Amino acid sequence: MNTLNIGDLSIPLPLIQGGMGVGVSLSGLAAAVANEGGVGVISSAGLGLLYKKFSNDFLEASILGLKEELRKAREKSSGVIGVNIMVAMSNFTDMVKTAISEKADIIFAGAGLPLDLPSFLKKDSVTKLAPIVSSGRAAKIICEKWKKNYDYLPDAIVVEGPKAGGHLGFKPEQIEDENYSLEKLIPEVVKEVKQFEETYNKQIPVIAAGGIYTGEDIYNIMQLGASGVQMGTRFVTTEECDASPEFKQSYIDARSEDIEIIKSPVGMPGRAITSNFLEKVKQGKRQPLQCPFQCIKTCEISSSPYCIITALISALKGNFEKGYAFCGSNAFKATSITTVKELVQNLIDEFKATVKNKLEISRRDSRPIGTERNSNS
Repeated sequence: MNTLNIGDLSIPLPLIQGGMGVGVSLSGLAAAVANEGGVGVISSAGLGLLYKKFSNDFLEASILGLKEELRKAREKSSGVIGVNIMVAMSNFTDMVKTAISEKADIIFAGAGLPLDLPSFLKKDSVTKLAPIVSSGRAAKIICEKWKKNYDYLPDAIVVEGPKAGGHLGFKPEQIEDENYSLEKLIPEVVKEVKQFEETYNKQIPVIAAGGIYTGEDIYNIMQLGASGVQMGTRFVTTEECDASPEFKQSYIDARSEDIEIIKSPVGMPGRAITSNFLEKVKQGKRQPLQCPFQCIKTCEISSSPYCIITALISALKGNFEKGYAFCGSNAFKATSITTVKELVQNLIDEFKATVKNKLEISRRDSRPIGTERNSNS
């Protein structure tokens, strides 16, 4: 695998660990991935609840919680640490400003178009900016707006396909449509980005995300123009993942038919593992009494069947009577708990085996007719 360069950051392993909230990817997982040469990512979602001991005010606790998680990650690793911040979060601005002031290496921003993200950078800022998109059109819009308004282009772009876990940037009918597959999206985004790279002489690596599970998957998607990959689901069943053992076990126990597309209270489709909680939601037995956090801009309490942040935190702690686990399309393939080091090595071995196999096939196919038979005689 080639080194991934994002701005002046040289990343030995072109692998980004996806930001998973609430609380699934914090400093523990992020530091472990960074130590293996990839990019470890802290999810900023719901930190106000996870760190409510710091403050009774959700927004203040979120800021303090992000500072604490970045501090912990830096204590455990000298590698590259990023922060995932959803545009749809009501405290998006606070989280971005905090990540930049705390010198996070990269901000990954999705769940909406982060059109004003460069406005938060200062002259001495070192944080790189990587929007998450689900189409070539979105990538083009961001590049145009950023360049025009801030004379800035993305340091990288993450393309998240419909097989990803959690909230998806697609309409329900597009999720199974091959025209919106990651394999279709990557060449489209690469084509759009290339125009800006050539015009402004800046490298903008395109990162593929959503449904990537094996080293062979990594090889195949990089052949389509991706400079690296983002993987979330695969890292859940590691010892270092910050979720509870029960949360991890839900992945191991899941069957293919247990993974479903749900309608999230935030107004987007999402992929999750079915649970007793979700079954009760379908039956209309769940209704929030109030909204104490106002964590998502698009979440309307009057029509929401439940509070998503409390549901995700319940699942994080292993309580599936009151919550559910988001997951990618391949979560059912997990069979055991491993370590980040073992997982990364396994991915590298699979990648190398794929390269070797492709080379052997290429050599065999390029031999003159009869060569192979004569050489074996």
